Amino acid sequence: MTDIVITGLGATTPLGGDLASTWQAMLAGQSGITSITEDWAADLAVRIAGMVKVDPSEIIDRVKARRLDRSSQLALIAAQEAWTDAGLTWELEGEVDPLRLSVSIASGIGGLHSLLNNWDAQRDKGPRRVSPFTIPMLMANAPAANIGLAVHAKAGVHAPVSACASSNEAISLGVDLLRLGRADIAVVGGTEATIHPLPIAAFSQMQALSRRNDEPERASRPWDRGRDGFVMAEGAAVMVIETLEHAKARGATIYGTIAGAGITSDSHDIVQPDPSGEGQSGAMLKALADSKLAASDIVHVNAHGTSTPQGDVTEAGSIRTALGEAVDGCIVTSTKSMTGHLLGGAGALETIASVMALHDRMVPPTINLEDPEPGLGIDIASVPRPLPAGDLAAINNSFGFGGHNVAVAVTNANATR
Repeated sequence: MTDIVITGLGATTPLGGDLASTWQAMLAGQSGITSITEDWAADLAVRIAGMVKVDPSEIIDRVKARRLDRSSQLALIAAQEAWTDAGLTWELEGEVDPLRLSVSIASGIGGLHSLLNNWDAQRDKGPRRVSPFTIPMLMANAPAANIGLAVHAKAGVHAPVSACASSNEAISLGVDLLRLGRADIAVVGGTEATIHPLPIAAFSQMQALSRRNDEPERASRPWDRGRDGFVMAEGAAVMVIETLEHAKARGATIYGTIAGAGITSDSHDIVQPDPSGEGQSGAMLKALADSKLAASDIVHVNAHGTSTPQGDVTEAGSIRTALGEAVDGCIVTSTKSMTGHLLGGAGALETIASVMALHDRMVPPTINLEDPEPGLGIDIASVPRPLPAGDLAAINNSFGFGGHNVAVAVTNANATR
């Protein structure tokens, strides 16, 4: 089976404007959740969120930004970092064969700001005030398309949409394209930018969001008995992946390997996970089989861990089922305790965190875990935890509304630094 290696990483998140600062903040157990200070939040029941640490307006030229939804802006920032980290020159054609380069970048919701802001403009000022760039900005494939244009990808540009599992599905698709020989190198990941009164009000009406408005940094608390919902966040995370042969031929530095992925669906409810966890554990088991890994090889799980009452308990059971007796040797964490929930961008960020945990042999903590739910049966890191020497493997879980389950398995195999 073709080895698919990771050669570039990039992110912009509530913890940092790049991957290095994000990762260091994770290891330090810092929270990126803050109060929303804009006037529009005053009447909302939920007034906290994870907004990106560095606003894209500080990085992207103002004229260019006017033609991009915020979700695309964030995606381009993360993609440029990953592309440069892979030893390639942004927007320069010729370094990589464009006919062998693909893009798979997901968004769970897409260009929400562009859609709603232009509706406001039409309603308040008339149709002539609607931007002619509205459709190219709001479409869900816009982040993928804009990245594809920047890197000159011609082997296919894809935009999976499966709610909070979207970016892990994008990673899985990128791996499949490389394995099938349809490309040699791919840009994969996800983005989301939905810190806006409508989605916050809508999620709040569902009783899905934490209402700890007075303690934003303590609001996201996976597996804690005091948890009361997830915290919405924005950001993007992108990886450059390629076949091992292609990476070696161009002398690329390798972080590790995307060993495989597993995808299932619950067919249970549009919002609630199947309480049996069958689909979730099934995705993990498929990832193990696809990777040719044993449960005992998994030393770390970066869990979906959103801080919802039902979801956290279900996932703990799913991890126990998938790993069996090997669960005792596996350290579990939820980095959403620090970043909040990036929705369609969450899986990619957490897969990168899994890669970095193996690379640096250190698992970041689950913060705010002060009163753990009893009977979980998993070893949750409430402080940074070291990993052993040698070849290591980890799994990242992403589960989305609609019953989408995607697990991605990574290893530190082939790493050269």
